[in-house]
Amino acid sequence: PWSKMISAATRLSAQPNTTAVGRCSPARLARCSMLWLGCSGLPATNRSLPSLSAFQAVAGLVLGMGPIVPCAPGRHAVSIPAAELVQWYGRARRDLPWRAPGVTAWQILVSEFMLQQTPVARVAPIWLDWVARWPTPSATAAAGAADVLRAWGKLGYPRRAKRLHECATVIATDHADVVPDDVDTLLTLPGVGAYTARAVACFAYQRAVPVVDTNVRRVVARAVHGRADAGSASAVRDHADVEALLPDDRTAPLFSAALMELGATVCTARAPKCGICPLSACAWRAAGYPPATTAARPAQRYAGTDRQVRGRLLDVLRASSTPVERAQLDVVWLTDTAQRDRALDSLLIDGLVEQTGDGRFALAGEGD
Repeated sequence: PWSKMISAATRLSAQPNTTAVGRCSPARLARCSMLWLGCSGLPATNRSLPSLSAFQAVAGLVLGMGPIVPCAPGRHAVSIPAAELVQWYGRARRDLPWRAPGVTAWQILVSEFMLQQTPVARVAPIWLDWVARWPTPSATAAAGAADVLRAWGKLGYPRRAKRLHECATVIATDHADVVPDDVDTLLTLPGVGAYTARAVACFAYQRAVPVVDTNVRRVVARAVHGRADAGSASAVRDHADVEALLPDDRTAPLFSAALMELGATVCTARAPKCGICPLSACAWRAAGYPPATTAARPAQRYAGTDRQVRGRLLDVLRASSTPVERAQLDVVWLTDTAQRDRALDSLLIDGLVEQTGDGRFALAGEGD
C-alpha cells in the first residue's frame, strides 16, 4: 500500500530539505512519478499529494532518482545559479565609471560613500570631478573641509562628506595612503559600516564576502524565499543568506555585483521586470507572485523637511568665500523660523558650519 511505501522509504532517506532536479520543481517530479507508479488515475492534486519529503523518498527509491537529495546544511532549497547570473551581468551591466579598469580602491570607496541613499545619475558626474581633483586619500585629506563640502554639491546628507574627509585622513596617516583590504580593518575607518566595508573588500580587492544592500535583500527574498519583500533587515541572517549563494570560485565578486545589479535594474521594488529576468528559477515566480505581507513604506518626502532647510542654508555658505551675516541665512526659509533655527543649530552641532567670534557663519574650516 502507498502508506507502507512512504513509511519504508522515509526511514531510508534523509529529510526534509530537498532540491529541484534541473528545471523541474520537486512537486512536478512527485506528481509525474505518482502517475508512473499508478497511484492515481488522474493528475495528482495538492490534496491527494502525500507530504513532499516523504514522496520524494519513495520516488528516489523506486525511480532511482539520485539527484533528489537533501540540501547541504546552510544551503538554500532554491538557489541562484552563479554562471547564469554572471553571464547575464556580462551582457547587461551598466557602464558606471567606478567599474572601469584602473579605478583604485580609494576611488571605489569614494563611490560607495556617495551612493548611500543617492541615485547613480546624481553621483556619477560629481564622482568623476572628485577623483580627478583628489585621486588619493592623502590628496583628499590635504583639502580643506570647506572645499570638500563644496565639491560634495547637491548629493545630500553632507555629513557623509565630512566623514569621507576624516576617513581619508586616517588612511593617509595610519595606513600609508592605502585603503585596507580586509573587512575588519575597513570597519575601523570613519564613516565605514558593514555594507561599505564588504563592498570595498569585494569590488576593490576581489574578496569573496557577502555584500548586502536593499537590492540584494529583495532579490534573495523573491528568488530564494518566494516573498515579495525582504522584511526587516538582520545583518546576521542577511549575510548568511548571501554567503550561502556565493560560488566557490573566482567569480564570487562578479556574482555579488550581478546580484546587486539585478535588484537595481530588473528585480526592482515597485515595478519588477520579471519578463526579462535572467533567472531560470525563482521561488516568487513559481509561487504565483504572492503579494507582500507588509504595507509598502511611503516614499521619503523632501519638501518642507529639515533636510531641505539645511540644504538651503548650506547653499548660501557654499556660494560665499567669506563668513556671512545671520540675516543672509534667515531669508532662505521664512515659512517656519523655528524650523530654520533648528536646522542651523544642527549644522553647527554636526560640524558642517562654524560661527565666528563676531556672530557670522561659515562652512567648516572657514570660520577663523
